[in-house]
Amino acid sequence: MSNQKVREGEALPEVALKKYLQEIKLINSIESELLVEQFTHGFSNLTYLLKIENKEFVLRKPPKGAIKRGHDMSREFKAQNAVYNAFSKVPKMFGFSDDETILGSDFYIMEKVEGIILNYKEAKQRNISADDYKTIANSWLDTLIELHKVDYNTIGLADLGKPEGYVERQVSNWGKQYVKAKTDEVPEAIMVMKWMDEHQPKRYDHCLIHNDFKYDNVVFKDDSWQEVAAVLDWEMATLGDPLMDLGTSLGYWTVATDHDFVKQGIPSPTIFEGNPIRSEIAQLYAEKSGRTIDNILFYYVFGLFKIAVIAQQIYFRYAKGWTTDPRFANLNKASELCCKLALKAIKTKSID
Repeated sequence: MSNQKVREGEALPEVALKKYLQEIKLINSIESELLVEQFTHGFSNLTYLLKIENKEFVLRKPPKGAIKRGHDMSREFKAQNAVYNAFSKVPKMFGFSDDETILGSDFYIMEKVEGIILNYKEAKQRNISADDYKTIANSWLDTLIELHKVDYNTIGLADLGKPEGYVERQVSNWGKQYVKAKTDEVPEAIMVMKWMDEHQPKRYDHCLIHNDFKYDNVVFKDDSWQEVAAVLDWEMATLGDPLMDLGTSLGYWTVATDHDFVKQGIPSPTIFEGNPIRSEIAQLYAEKSGRTIDNILFYYVFGLFKIAVIAQQIYFRYAKGWTTDPRFANLNKASELCCKLALKAIKTKSID
């Protein structure tokens, strides 16, 4: 994961932050020098690396103008804190604060997990072999299945979500959020929403789900790629249908044969040789988890639509001037692209 100096308008108030770090006993003195860098990875919550007293911590907070519902720091902190006891692949949590006088918003502090985050840029630089990608895909998928086996009742997360009616609520809520953040007329979006409404499953499993599980949200321990050290970005974790989790992953899973515009819009290391194609990932999930994937087309379409809404919401903030990050300037086009891909999948009845 690459990091850089803090972006304009996203700096942290140093004195208040150091006081908090001392309060939760992470540092000895507020006189210590604090070095803050900002992670460039991710389009959602702001993530910072704090270096102080020869220690490193990670801080997460919501961006300016973000709706609380999609950027709930207490929920993200609570989920990881509870999961830590049953699923070792999660960073250790150090402190959460909803005192907005400190940083102007909720935030939390966690450990920095060492390892490799495989985003597109990192993967390209490493020149990874096709055999290694097979290992990567399996380690990544095994981690998702392991997470889906966590008993949320025994770790105190029974109130993290309402699994009954989950799919129906998701289809409805993401549709409403799209309409709210709309800036352009995209007829494909309306058609996809209507199709999902009519083709959603009425019966499904439920478990703890991550909801944003992709290569660059896991930390690989090393370049043997056999072990995932940590799963990151738990802001959308909840209790729901595990195939919704898989569907979102498939939405991000671009392949070499996809249109160039798709590969640019959703840049992912999954395009490199050795990675399974989407239908193979779905089949592997079915074999490893024992779940049936008869309705995988719905889940893939939903995954693409969800990515479309997330991109559109970020673009909406950019269009309003609430964020100046230049990476957001074309996210309306990425959103439209996801809707078009979803409609194509519906028409061809294929996720590949």
